[in-house]
Amino acid sequence: MSDRIEILPAPESTRRQFCAHACQAASLAAAASLAAACGGGSPTSPSSGSNAPQLSSVNGAVSGRAVSVTIDASGPLAANGSAALVQSSLGQFLISRVNDTTYTVLTAVCTHQSCTVSGFQNSRFVCPCHGSQFTTSGSVSNGPATQALRSFAASFANGVVTFSA
Repeated sequence: MSDRIEILPAPESTRRQFCAHACQAASLAAAASLAAACGGGSPTSPSSGSNAPQLSSVNGAVSGRAVSVTIDASGPLAANGSAALVQSSLGQFLISRVNDTTYTVLTAVCTHQSCTVSGFQNSRFVCPCHGSQFTTSGSVSNGPATQALRSFAASFANGVVTFSA
């Protein structure tokens, strides 16, 4: 009898399988870390870094391409410096009250990755997906967005803000 144990080399297919599985695992780990760094990888999923208070929503009435928003004395746009998210059949818009007779209207679509901008903090509109911040005139005050939000000329008369979309 022999006390000798012979160790045979592993078949080539087993090595290939191991290398393929190791590469797949490394690729998945890299993709997961990139997705986590960008707020989950979805343009509609919120990131953990953005915790601005949510804007109140108001409805906009549509006639042709004109959107009208009634300013209620007890509503979210009653005070100067306030803001709201306008819901309409033409889309979503951001509206802010500058003073008693002046309002700004912006698209609610973030220029970074098309998320709906829905937060408002420190007189800045905040995108919940990646934290971009915009002034009430639409310019970028904090990235990753690099382009301003589209603005719309607005008029105010008889308690109603009107703009063309």
